[in-house]
Amino acid sequence: MAEGAGEEKKKFSIWDLPDVPMGQLPPHLELQRSRVSCNKDAPIHTESIQYSGAYASMGIDNSSRLDRFSNNFRVEVVRLNEDDMEFDMIGIDAAIANSFRRILIAELPTMAIEKVLIANNTSIIQDEVLAHRLGLVPIRVDPRLFDYLSENDQPNEKNTIVFKLHVQCKRGSPRITVKSDALKWLPNGSELVKETRNATSDSSSKPETYTYFGCSQETIPEFVKNPIIPKYPDIIIAKLGPGQEIELEAHAVKGIGKTHAKWSPVATAWYRMLPEVVLLEDIEDDLAEELKSKCPVNVFDIEDLGKGTSHVKLGDIVLGTFPNEEFGCQAGRRRATVARPRACTLCRECIRGDDWEKRVALRRVKDHFIFTIESTGALPPEVLFTEAVKILEDKCERVITELS
Repeated sequence: MAEGAGEEKKKFSIWDLPDVPMGQLPPHLELQRSRVSCNKDAPIHTESIQYSGAYASMGIDNSSRLDRFSNNFRVEVVRLNEDDMEFDMIGIDAAIANSFRRILIAELPTMAIEKVLIANNTSIIQDEVLAHRLGLVPIRVDPRLFDYLSENDQPNEKNTIVFKLHVQCKRGSPRITVKSDALKWLPNGSELVKETRNATSDSSSKPETYTYFGCSQETIPEFVKNPIIPKYPDIIIAKLGPGQEIELEAHAVKGIGKTHAKWSPVATAWYRMLPEVVLLEDIEDDLAEELKSKCPVNVFDIEDLGKGTSHVKLGDIVLGTFPNEEFGCQAGRRRATVARPRACTLCRECIRGDDWEKRVALRRVKDHFIFTIESTGALPPEVLFTEAVKILEDKCERVITELS
């Protein structure tokens, strides 16, 4: 009897527990690693697990490897037109996606009006406000064709673009609106003459202006068929009443958004994680209609189970096609489906209320980003993204050089 009791009472060992599958994470850990779970009160599992040995006990290498990144990373263009672009960046961390966003906003150069020489302004707009409004007018020109203007450089055809604005509202005429199409490009440089204190200067010499162009910008091949103009001709600059006049010169130079927002090449650049909407159970009939009505962006749809047909197969051979009613699908039954998960804005209306969190799960994919670029017009959005990649590459090379 004692021997039988001893056999029944065995010493417990942790090694008697079932083995954890090596080389793969349990489903709950994989969900925490790859998804942000959005509960009705707050999201959870928002952090990225960067530690290389986080899952070493399960035989999983969590380190960042170049070959793994090369195999997993891809870009899929969803929408592309002249001014905006939407694409998916898959297989990257949020830090890299944010790097592209910051570079697009603050480090890609464009040309913008920096210096305004006002000869006459009798409008109600102050000179400073007028100059600020002119600086925010997007210019349609490739900034890669120009150099930066430093403090020691002279304004020339390689670093400066000159515009002229001269509008007058005659007395007795109705008020006029001055728009951006009134800015006229001066390919030969400034036409305003500098005031000189030396009265004995040779009157036959060429008067000195505010730029030093060696040649006309019209001779540059890129500008022969594409003259430099504002991107949008209908931007309102000022309104003039009878007898008011504006005469000025505007000099555009190369700069980046980090210095001033007028040099930012994008109206906005933003990203969001790919939404994932999962139905945890079949939602049918009245509940399906309620779920569909809950969503303001129409993510869900209703599937009618009582209509349609089904195929009966034996292996690969189709024996016949029969109505769904013959297989127990009652007429009029309806089931909710996730039709447009990408449209989800995470308003969480679908999981508010009693027991809805047990029926619907809202998640975000941590390494899948929907990226949107809206260009101001200097460069197409796809070119802006490739230029951002080059800048990030240069930054990485500088870091490697400093560390080596």
